[in-house]
Amino acid sequence: MGHGPAVKLGKDNAAGYKSKLGVTMFIVYTLTYFGFVVINAVNPALMEKVYFGQTIAVLYGFFLIIFAFVLAIIYNHFCIAAEARLNYWW
Repeated sequence: MGHGPAVKLGKDNAAGYKSKLGVTMFIVYTLTYFGFVVINAVNPALMEKVYFGQTIAVLYGFFLIIFAFVLAIIYNHFCIAAEARLNYWW
């Protein structure tokens, strides 16, 4: 015994906008992560330097995690706004 969808699904007029935004944010995050990889490959000694009691590797790693979370919040905000603007007529 199962159940159907919780809501009726219809056409999402904001899908194109959300896709472009998601791809753009993915590219931004990928370039940021690529910087981490390049530093480790080209100058690993730089990652051993200590600032604020932690190595740059640890600080950059935490930055990547927090940055991903911030991007997710921004993406959610803009997607909700786009859905409200493009999917409803009131």
